[in-house]
Amino acid sequence: MYIYNVTSNIDESIHEQWIKWMHETHIPAMLATGKFSNAKMCKVLIEEEMGGVTYSVQYTTTSKETLEQYYKEDAPRLRNDASKLFADKMLAFRTELEVVSEH
Repeated sequence: MYIYNVTSNIDESIHEQWIKWMHETHIPAMLATGKFSNAKMCKVLIEEEMGGVTYSVQYTTTSKETLEQYYKEDAPRLRNDASKLFADKMLAFRTELEVVSEH
């Protein structure tokens, strides 16, 4: 199992708008690609020096190949949607995690 993790720092001026967009539009669109089985949204509790509010959204997928398909087929469009709406009010970075074990 793999986790595609997107950590985003959101400017407080768009925080409520971004939360609504994530719940109503973006996360459903990510799941609608058929490449992720679920999504978990977590608020990062450490305060950033730059301010804003930080979230980690973790999308679970079955294989590295499925994640590569997402990058080729869906990522450009979905990332562009976020950029158009939130431009310089959002900073995101992405990491890939491989689940080694669960207890």
